[in-house]
Amino acid sequence: MGTRTGRGRQGGAPPDAPGDGRDVRMEQRITVITLGVADVARARRFYEALGWKASDVSTDGIVFFAAGGPALCLFGRPALARNAGVEDPGAGFAGITLTYHVRRQEEIYRIIGKVKAAGGTVLKAPEKVPWGGYAAWFADPDGHPWEVTWSPNVQLDAHGHMRMA
Repeated sequence: MGTRTGRGRQGGAPPDAPGDGRDVRMEQRITVITLGVADVARARRFYEALGWKASDVSTDGIVFFAAGGPALCLFGRPALARNAGVEDPGAGFAGITLTYHVRRQEEIYRIIGKVKAAGGTVLKAPEKVPWGGYAAWFADPDGHPWEVTWSPNVQLDAHGHMRMA
């Protein structure tokens, strides 16, 4: 009779150990979105200039913003890559975007104006989009792309939470 070594499994736990995933399901939710940034203080100033308020648990090295459900977190990019166990490719499109829905189409212009004043880069000016809405794109100082959009098919509740069927 052999013993289980757990090789290939983090922590060496045998496949039938409690918490192996068979007794737990991952709930359909996101709690934190973390952006790897070159300069946490600069990134914090940018988002605060847009009107966001950092959480009291924020420090010089990590900043949290309540974001109507999940939190948006700013953390040093090299440290974030190390924590995740991945290489940091540096600048460039990482295959992920963030979207901010507005209640009225004309709000897009005000948001983009605030982004420019705060030091962001407008990637695409506000325009009508093929799916029937209106959108503009900007990048924060670290190049993270954001879409600011209005859609006739999206409803936001009083707290800014998106309602989907």
